[in-house]
Amino acid sequence: MKNQNIRLSIEGMGCASCVAKIEKKLHSLDGVVSANINLVDRTARVEARPDILEANIIDAIESAGSYQAKVLVSNEDESKKHEAETAHLRYRIKQSLLAMLTGFPLMAASMLGLLPALDSQGFWLFIAIATFAVMAYSGSHYFKGAYNGLKHKNTSMDTLVAMGTGVAWLYSTLVVLMPDWAPEASRHVYFEAALIVIALVNIGHVLEARARGKTNQAIEKLLSLQAKTARVVRGGKEVDIPLGEVVAGDVVRVRPGEKIPVDGNIIEGSSFVDESMLTGEPMPVSKKQGDEVIAGTMNDSGTFLYTATRIGSETVLAQIIETVRRAQSAKPDIARLVDKVASIFVPVVIMIAFGTAMFWWLVMDNTTLALVTSMTILLIACPCALGLATPISMIVGIGKAAEFGILIRQGEALERMAHLTTIVLDKTGTITEGKPQVTDILVHDNISQDEALGMAAAVETGSEHPLGKAIVDAAHNKNLNLPAAQNFIATTGGGVSAQVDDHTIHIGNASFLSENSIKLDKKWVSEAENMAKQAKTPVFLAKNNEIIAILAIADPIKAETKQAIGKLHALGLKVQMLTGDHEQTAWAVAKEVGIDVITAQVKPDDKDQVIARLQESGEIVGMVGDGINDAAALARANVGFAIAHGSDIAIESADVVLMRSNLTAIPDAIRISEATLTNIKQNLWGAFIYNSLAIPVAAGVLFMSMGLLLNPMLAGAAMAMSSVTVVSNANRLRFFKV
Repeated sequence: MKNQNIRLSIEGMGCASCVAKIEKKLHSLDGVVSANINLVDRTARVEARPDILEANIIDAIESAGSYQAKVLVSNEDESKKHEAETAHLRYRIKQSLLAMLTGFPLMAASMLGLLPALDSQGFWLFIAIATFAVMAYSGSHYFKGAYNGLKHKNTSMDTLVAMGTGVAWLYSTLVVLMPDWAPEASRHVYFEAALIVIALVNIGHVLEARARGKTNQAIEKLLSLQAKTARVVRGGKEVDIPLGEVVAGDVVRVRPGEKIPVDGNIIEGSSFVDESMLTGEPMPVSKKQGDEVIAGTMNDSGTFLYTATRIGSETVLAQIIETVRRAQSAKPDIARLVDKVASIFVPVVIMIAFGTAMFWWLVMDNTTLALVTSMTILLIACPCALGLATPISMIVGIGKAAEFGILIRQGEALERMAHLTTIVLDKTGTITEGKPQVTDILVHDNISQDEALGMAAAVETGSEHPLGKAIVDAAHNKNLNLPAAQNFIATTGGGVSAQVDDHTIHIGNASFLSENSIKLDKKWVSEAENMAKQAKTPVFLAKNNEIIAILAIADPIKAETKQAIGKLHALGLKVQMLTGDHEQTAWAVAKEVGIDVITAQVKPDDKDQVIARLQESGEIVGMVGDGINDAAALARANVGFAIAHGSDIAIESADVVLMRSNLTAIPDAIRISEATLTNIKQNLWGAFIYNSLAIPVAAGVLFMSMGLLLNPMLAGAAMAMSSVTVVSNANRLRFFKV
């Protein structure tokens, strides 16, 4: 049986150390194959053996600390999660307001000298009890988190905030109850500081959550594309039913301006469909009987009936949503390093705070500074910004790629794309259309092009060869009336022959004609050679043993290919072509699109070895393909790009799926990758510099040299704003233009 993939929402996570704790706990659970925690949207993605119970996974998460976990199954669960987060945000605002409305008046009265001296013990006891009550309401989550962490021998952001504010309140209460306990110079109270710190940290979380909410807009847009109902034909009548009640095989009616509810194939009618949500291409696509339509795309002008083939989680849209979510929760190497640093960061901060307190108390004999500096260190050094630095940018970057029709299946690929040095392109179906077409018809003086094409198509109607199909398609496109052909004979690797209107017709290559005693004069040979140099396949047409025409058949190069390759060169990448075609044909295509290096006549099983040799020579390789024969090379490459219209095996082997059928998406994907990686580095440097500078300042270094001391309330505000800054910087990616 296949492993199960479980997605859960987790409440109570505050920083990168929470991520490290939960992941460590899950990895220690027997049967868990992998676990990725996403701090940004507070979710976990767990791959586990089929015999593992979801309840065991939930227990493991909740036993790691003060966390609540719930399995997310459907999009309805996602909606409930969003509603719960909104309600939680409102509650956090109320907590912040109460702490601010209590703390700031107290601070203002103290600064204006309106409060009585500490010997008014009754007044100050009332203040102690009142502030304790407000702290219990506004900051209980920090104290619960710290307590649960202590029980499980873990530390987190909650530990820092709870210790900082708790020590401030406890010290102040001891000064009120036992004034002689502290030296006279240190008899100060910090009740208002404890409240304002809690208020500011809460506000920081609110601002961070609101900014974070913008990061998942790509997923929200995709979810909004889903229709709520479908009009199906039941019992001879058309009825509207909820989307969840549609079953495979249902006949669905789609009218002008409606969203297509599920995937299927048209059985009656035609229309133009806006597929921009899949491909990023703005032009509507013509759809007729037999064509596939995709859930979430928008019908334009016509109406049609179609048979539902994929429903629910099987639709292309549902799979895209799941793929984007999976990629967003993946961790690149840089994020794993940050998680390791963050897991030891909080204990180190606590040790620094303790050492600083001891220094000011025992060495400098200053109890006030011992308390203030240690409290400030605990508050300012919280690693929230560090934990958000990578995942927040990853989520926005992958979402931005999805908007351009670039589906990143593996999150790590977003990091690797920025480091590529060589792009290897398959030819057929990637550089070219993958559908041979008749491009030229050279005829004898006494026959027209249409006559020659009609005669050839009449014979090829009985052929299954791609070149024969191209000839028949060309005749159909010109609406030619084809005569009947009899006595059809096909010669493998050569050509075909038949009787048409009492004439013997031969169609094929030069050797096929020679075998049938048909003479080739120099004129026809020269024309055929010219066609071959242009990457066209010459097909000779003979009537009654005399050549009367040559049809040139080519796989046309996609319109945007040359432009895309130019953009790749501009990005400093080497571009190579890999094909099973003959070298002459390959070079003709390569020269037309601007490729300097080719590897031709490669067997399908050897394509991955070409990639391996490039990697051995030090190249970081991106491979682009669309066929089954490209699957191994796509898997071998550092980043595999699959064209969406290609084979399922190629798509499954790739890291990135290009929903557009042209190559312009590749330079777009690389530029998005570079922008995301730059954004991650900015966030990390900002977070590291912030903590590196903040801790010495909080410890009193400036006080010793300049007499300046950082206030704990400012420390709390600075800590909160550092997270908001990281999130805001990541959100700049949403405005990135390729």
